[in-house]
Amino acid sequence: MDELDIMELKYLKSLARLYPDIATASTEIINLQAILNLPKGTEHFMTDIHGEYEQFNHVLKNGSGAVRRQIDEEFGNTLSSKDKKLLATLIYYPYEKLDIVSREEDNIEDWYKITLHRLVQITKRAASKYTRSKVRKALPEDFAYIIEELITEKFDISDKEGYYNEIIHTIIRIGRAPDFIVAMSNLIQRLVVDHLHIVGDIYDRGPGPHIIMDTLMNYHSVDIQWGNHDIVWMGAACGHLACIATVLRVAARYGNLDTIEDGYGINLIPLATFALDTYQDTDCKVFTIKYNTDYNTKDLSMDMKIHKAMAIIQLKLEGQVIRKHPEFEMDGRLLLDKINYEKKTVAIDGKEYAMRDTDFPTVNPDDPYALSPDEEQMMARLQQAFLKCEKLQKHVRFLYSNGGLYKIHNSNLLYHGCMPLDEEGNFKAVNVDGKNYRGRALYDVLDNYARKGYYAKNDPSGMRKAQDYIWYIWAGPNSPVFGKDKMATFERYFIEDKETHKETKNSYYSMLDDEKVVNRILEEFGLDKKKSHIINGHVPVELKKGETPIKCDGKLLVIDGGFSRAYQSKTGIAGYTLVANSHGMRLVAHEPFESTESAILHESDIFSDSTVVETVPARIRVSETDIGAELRETIKQLEQLLAAYRDGIIVEK
Repeated sequence: MDELDIMELKYLKSLARLYPDIATASTEIINLQAILNLPKGTEHFMTDIHGEYEQFNHVLKNGSGAVRRQIDEEFGNTLSSKDKKLLATLIYYPYEKLDIVSREEDNIEDWYKITLHRLVQITKRAASKYTRSKVRKALPEDFAYIIEELITEKFDISDKEGYYNEIIHTIIRIGRAPDFIVAMSNLIQRLVVDHLHIVGDIYDRGPGPHIIMDTLMNYHSVDIQWGNHDIVWMGAACGHLACIATVLRVAARYGNLDTIEDGYGINLIPLATFALDTYQDTDCKVFTIKYNTDYNTKDLSMDMKIHKAMAIIQLKLEGQVIRKHPEFEMDGRLLLDKINYEKKTVAIDGKEYAMRDTDFPTVNPDDPYALSPDEEQMMARLQQAFLKCEKLQKHVRFLYSNGGLYKIHNSNLLYHGCMPLDEEGNFKAVNVDGKNYRGRALYDVLDNYARKGYYAKNDPSGMRKAQDYIWYIWAGPNSPVFGKDKMATFERYFIEDKETHKETKNSYYSMLDDEKVVNRILEEFGLDKKKSHIINGHVPVELKKGETPIKCDGKLLVIDGGFSRAYQSKTGIAGYTLVANSHGMRLVAHEPFESTESAILHESDIFSDSTVVETVPARIRVSETDIGAELRETIKQLEQLLAAYRDGIIVEK
């Protein structure tokens, strides 16, 4: 027996532990073959959530409108609009809605009976595209048997209605109706979304990225393509000082320091003390706070000081990284040493610009990129706080284990930013540690550096270099997740002339409708240009200016519609969800979400407008998906195991 046969036999013996005889192996083959013929599960794609946890959670709960569609399809005109709204809200927020109903309803037992029957009908509909085995795995443990009885058609019972009524009557009689309603509602939420893709930027701007991360960690099936804002938090969790400074500056700018202090439990007293002492008599009016309605304005003066303190520290630390890495080609970002303090100007590309602020108490003009002793001490304390923050480390490990710079899934290529291109539309060569990379290889090498920056603890110098590359992925001109010539942080703060604020996008963004370019990218990742799509985030689609998220006749979809409140006035909507199911693809545009409280009290859902991107002539089956390919491989191996049993090569147990 040659080496390959020996390896195959070892694998088959291992497989035999799971399927110890012909009967069990045969049953599994039949089960898997049945799954291949089912309609594919529904995938949801969301991007650029930016901490807007209430809207994100609501869209997840309502399945981008799927729950309401199931209710409409199941009940049609037999339910009033009011009853449909109540049922939908109950499915989204069962605990909260039950509390209100129990106080307002005169005959709660009748209400339980009617509601349980309706939930059973919706659960049956939502479960109809899955195998009984898959539904069983999704069932809540306490009620698994009862729910399965209620949603499984009984052909051998003459009085089916009486049988189901008796189960429901018993649930109510023994006081389990509220718990059962919660379990059914959560099950429906789970069944309407089979798999969730987050195409980057969970962090920054909004108040609750930590809440979103908790939700994702408990979600049944999810993957994440890192955005630049996720990357900078990952760098901060690695202890990279420039990334920590950036995270803190952005949090201060958007009035979200509570996310770091309360959400992650990181002590910011050393930062507040430093900022209040150092910037006590300093002009901070340039460093305004873009706060939302929840912001406590009594903190405004202190937060402006923190904002300025972190901006200066960030510029210093970035300068140190840029000078250490000439291959980054970012010398144009070294501006602290170009300031003329007497004239209050700065020289950029040979031209002098007036500055709005030059009151920098910690900047030494002779060595502008050096931290002051107090800054150094304070940043060292913050670094330890980020490194030792258990919750942040847990969230970042989840980003690493469930994410990457790109993903290929069911003939779709998912990435957050762009494929760096030159002006002719060719893949741009980018110097990474002395070697040029382009196309998919650039993504792969940067993904590798991002992982090394967190995990390579046995190689401290290599780990530090990798962390500098994490910072480059956040803001570098040829980074796939940034995709602009510069991040004009300095200019936006200090220079009035708005021409200097301009950040030029990579050529990629002017070629989104060029089919040759899009096909070349798909082929670079081994995808069929005739049936594949690129799904993209990062740059908000300004719908109110007539922009469309559907590019290149539907081959490329830019699905950043402004989940972040900071962008909603620009986009005209409040985010997109791309939904891919067995019938094709639809793009769902969401209206702004008022609040969770309003959704519960007034049953106000998010209005979502749906656009069909692509329909298929015949329903897509599991056999046509990536999971289908895995199942076919498993069937092949099980058939080899059957042959080995029948030939006596492996003995049945």
